[in-house]
Amino acid sequence: MYFYGFDYLFIISIAITLIAQVYISSSYSKYKKVKITKEITGFEVARKILDKNGLKDVHVVSINGSLSDHYDPTRRVVRLSKEVFDGSTVAAVAVAAHEVGHAIQDKEGYTFMRIRSKIVPTVNFCSKIGYIVLLIGWIFGELQLAYVGIALLCATLIFQLVTLPVEFNASKRAKEQLAELHIVNSDEVDSCDNMLKSAAFTYVASLLTTLLQILRLFLMTRDRD
Repeated sequence: MYFYGFDYLFIISIAITLIAQVYISSSYSKYKKVKITKEITGFEVARKILDKNGLKDVHVVSINGSLSDHYDPTRRVVRLSKEVFDGSTVAAVAVAAHEVGHAIQDKEGYTFMRIRSKIVPTVNFCSKIGYIVLLIGWIFGELQLAYVGIALLCATLIFQLVTLPVEFNASKRAKEQLAELHIVNSDEVDSCDNMLKSAAFTYVASLLTTLLQILRLFLMTRDRD
C-alpha cells in the first residue's frame, strides 16, 4: 500500500499523542503511590502556598475527574481532583503546587499568562472557523481559501506556543515554593520535579502534534493543486 507523506505525519502525530498520554499516566500512577514524609494533603499544600503569597481570597475546591486540576483566573479558584485534594503523595503535592503557581502568575501579571488569556477568544473563533473555511476550499476547489483556513488554524499553534512558558514557569514556582516552605525534603523535591516534568512533556507533545497536523493539512491541500 502506498502512503503519502501526510499519511506518515498523521501516524507520527498519533504516536506522539499516545506516548505523551502513557508517559504522564505512568508518572502520575507511580508518584500517587509515594507518600510524602509530612503527610500534608494537596489541599493543605495549596492553601499554605496561597496564604504565604497573599492570596487568601483564592479558594481551593475539590472536583471530579483524574488530572482535571486547574486554576480558574476568572473566579479565582484552584480546582483540584479528589485524589490531589485529599492525597498526601508526591503527585498530589506537585500538582497542587503547580496549579497554585498559576494563581501566583495571575497575581503578578505574568506576561505570557496575560497574553494567553487575551488571545483565547480569538483562538477559539479561528479554530472553529478554520476547518469550515478549509473544507469549503477543498469542496469548491478554491485552494487559496483552503490556505486561509490553514492559516486560521495556526492560531491554535500560537496558543500552545504561548502556553509552554506559562506551564514551565508554574512548575518552577511550584518547586521553589515546596522547598522554601519545607513542605517536602530534598529527595521529595526531586520526585516532585520529575512529576512536573512529565506533565510539561504533554504540552510539548500537544504543540508538536498540532504542528504536524497543520503541516499535513498543508500537504493535502498542495496535493489537490
